Amino acid sequence: MEREVRVRFAPSPTGALHIGGVRTALYNYLLARKTGGKMILRIEDTDQTRFVPGAEDYIRESLEWCGIELDESPWNGGPYAPYRQSERKPMYMQYAQQLIDSGHAYYAFDTAEELDAMRERLKAAKVATPQYNAITRTTMKNSLTLPEDEVKRRLESGEAYVIRLKVPRKEEVRLQDMIRGWVMVHSSAIDDKVLMKSDGMPTYHLANIVDDHLMKITHVIRGEEWLPSAPLHVLLYRYLGWEDTMPQFAHLPLLLKPDGNGKLSKRDGDKLGFPVFPLHWVDPNTGEKSTGYRESGYLPDAFVNFLAFLGWNPGTQQEIFSMEELIQEFSVERIGKSGTRFDIQKARWFNEQYLRAKPDGELANYLIEALAAHNITTTPDKAEKVAGLMKERVSFPQDFWKEAEYFYVAPTEYSEKVASKKWNSQSVAVFEDFKNELSSLQDFNADTVKELLNTILERHGMKLGQVMQALRLAVTGAEAGPDLMQIIEVLGQEETKQRIETAISKLSSYVTA
Repeated sequence: MEREVRVRFAPSPTGALHIGGVRTALYNYLLARKTGGKMILRIEDTDQTRFVPGAEDYIRESLEWCGIELDESPWNGGPYAPYRQSERKPMYMQYAQQLIDSGHAYYAFDTAEELDAMRERLKAAKVATPQYNAITRTTMKNSLTLPEDEVKRRLESGEAYVIRLKVPRKEEVRLQDMIRGWVMVHSSAIDDKVLMKSDGMPTYHLANIVDDHLMKITHVIRGEEWLPSAPLHVLLYRYLGWEDTMPQFAHLPLLLKPDGNGKLSKRDGDKLGFPVFPLHWVDPNTGEKSTGYRESGYLPDAFVNFLAFLGWNPGTQQEIFSMEELIQEFSVERIGKSGTRFDIQKARWFNEQYLRAKPDGELANYLIEALAAHNITTTPDKAEKVAGLMKERVSFPQDFWKEAEYFYVAPTEYSEKVASKKWNSQSVAVFEDFKNELSSLQDFNADTVKELLNTILERHGMKLGQVMQALRLAVTGAEAGPDLMQIIEVLGQEETKQRIETAISKLSSYVTA
């Protein structure tokens, strides 16, 4: 019987969650839901020196905002609790000891100064990558070079030590990656990684393997930056006797800078003016503030849709996917190997599509909220009509107020460019008649308003195109916008008349004979 699919997202609480991490969580979640499996979150906080207060809450809130649901986590528990590595500390030593007993790991007593001296010797000898490995370990202070009784004495006296993996000198390590195919690395390129630190905490390498095994993880989907560590992890699974149940690996392509030159960083976002974090973040140590996609006005569904396409594609022309559709269509095999350029304009496009797809009544809430902040009241009906007119012109919820302010605040300034070209005695004569005859309309709507305007234009021997921009200027103060007749319908007869009258008065200096 096939095992239940169990995936995990395992972030470290060292600061804000980068969108690359959110993408990793999303792909794990999509696979879990596609296969009817479980999505686990594990906090990997073995390096307590890098712990940042508030980071864990930030991770939780970010995933909730994105709609990524967790089956097991530090916050809702599960059968393999605890889900914070710092709380699992007592269990790791037994596995490190198992590796020592089987001859696959050893105690190392080298001081920081001795390690530095070793690296300097290797550099002087022109060694490209100085490391503690099958060759250099023979010259260092460890249980492979020291007499057994001295090792025992050092351990009993409480001398500081670490436990290192004993990597074979000449062996080819192979693993099959779901995205990249077979990956082969010679063991000479792998150093004897520390598995247990001198403070008794495991390193990422040991804790990660032990926890994935104990939590029955079947698939490890993680960033490309972990690919160099994968052969080491294969050795650990082998030496611990777990190779038969080792999870399948999938290493995701990098998120690249917009120009494709290097990995996307927070600095790139700051420089180019876009967020790299899902939510607003204030660094508790420095006070530095970083804006998030949520606070910038991105809808969570649009953000998720955008992220899904940063490395994956469905193999069709369809681009707009709900979370349920992503789950149905997702497959690891359709994730590319190459890095993906980050395109903030595409993110903006997704947001526009999701906004336009919302019912006008729902969009009206964004406008009502903004109006309340400016102490302006409105009716839900008017707000819904305005939102409907403006939704093709906005990218973010906050744009409704910026684009639609003139529906609630009469213009006090007018474009000199438009006024100097379009405002003249002929147009003013039309506007005087138009203003005076608006009250005669029994059924006031965009169609009857346009019919009236055309009648007046015909009377003056003019065409619609000769006055439309000037009339828009009078009514809205703007140079462009949605259908002007529909704007006038929403404003109403009296408000439209008043605005035209004000414009005629204020723009009188532009009237020429």
